Amino acid sequence: MLEIKDPVHGYIKLTELEQRLIDTPEFQRLRRIKQLSGAHYAYPGATHTRFSHSLGALYLAGYIGDIFVSKNFLSKDDLQKLRIAALLHDIGHGPFSHLFEEVIFSKRNLTHEDLTLRVITETRIKDIIESYGFSSKNIANLAIGQSKEDPLYMNEIIGGGLSVDVIDYVLRDAYFTGVEYGQVDVHRLLNSFEVYEKENRLALDYAAIYSLEALFISRYEMFKAVYFHKTVRAAEIMLIQAFMLADDVLDFSNFKNIQSLIELDDESIISKIMHSQEDSLKESKAIIEDVINRRLIKCVYEKIVHRKDPFIYQLLTQKDVRATLKKAISAHAQVSEKTIFVDVSTAPSLPVNSKRETLNELCVFTRSSKGPIFWYMPLSENVVLNAISGYVDMIRVYTTIENREKVDKIISSIFSSSQDFVSKLSL
Repeated sequence: MLEIKDPVHGYIKLTELEQRLIDTPEFQRLRRIKQLSGAHYAYPGATHTRFSHSLGALYLAGYIGDIFVSKNFLSKDDLQKLRIAALLHDIGHGPFSHLFEEVIFSKRNLTHEDLTLRVITETRIKDIIESYGFSSKNIANLAIGQSKEDPLYMNEIIGGGLSVDVIDYVLRDAYFTGVEYGQVDVHRLLNSFEVYEKENRLALDYAAIYSLEALFISRYEMFKAVYFHKTVRAAEIMLIQAFMLADDVLDFSNFKNIQSLIELDDESIISKIMHSQEDSLKESKAIIEDVINRRLIKCVYEKIVHRKDPFIYQLLTQKDVRATLKKAISAHAQVSEKTIFVDVSTAPSLPVNSKRETLNELCVFTRSSKGPIFWYMPLSENVVLNAISGYVDMIRVYTTIENREKVDKIISSIFSSSQDFVSKLSL
């Protein structure tokens, strides 16, 4: 077995099949895709990649899988399937990870999971997987946590609220950004998993619930401190705008041939735009040049709000309200509407389950002389998890450096009261 030294998990051992998959251009591309898009503009160490995250997910899947093999929940073949599904779970990500996903979702209603299915079933990845006797379609579905051929707990290991994806990105992102939120007793957590055979569910030893609390609190804090950091979002908003404009000309989001995705990474997409001779790309080029030189838009308003607040409800559910807000700010400050950016960042404060539904209960168990006793624990019964359940909602208004003073002067009058927000917009 080949061993790779990982700063988060130590040595990661690879099987021959895994080595062959990693050596493909499709997987090597992940070395050139940053895990956290624009986070390095606020946290200089956050230059880690989807490549290392994917190896971390493989390691964690293998760790749980070895335990389940010893308990006869998985066969050796199931273990290998689980490991390569974890390894390939992010292979459909485009440049700058979730940032590019905002572009393709807006333009084509696509997610990175849609592209993951295609990469695994339409490229040389398929040939390698099938040469070892596995179904590429089965592996592809398991890689996005949606396999109907495998037990539910295998999907939950890859894509559920307790998934290896969540565990690795919380630990890895905290490590490389240098924040202190990723302090999780991960091995205690991993060794506490069990299978509720009656329903094929992944279950957690109730005695280890504090380890899960630490993981979910860390994730919650990471959203507020890192993923939704105002400088991080400033860089990402600018890049999204540049890519949206450039896509109108260069058609990046058209994946009729999946090979067009394989040719895209963080560096290549920037290069394609900056070296294009198209006059219509001048605005995109100017934005990218500003991002490269860290001339970022500035935040002039910020509010963390609860989803039940009528103000955030309107902004999250009605795009036209956000557009109207831009117009109102532009009119009051007497600046171009193009220089106003309304950003509403929102994410579930707890991970979703493998079915992409809100996580509102956990399958847990306690040990007894007769074996484990399983039950479903509503999160509302756990003081810690109930306290952070809901959504992380952040609304910000950005503008250019040149207009910062003008917009800042009128912003308090626009946002003086969320209750008369709609009437303010009509002025």
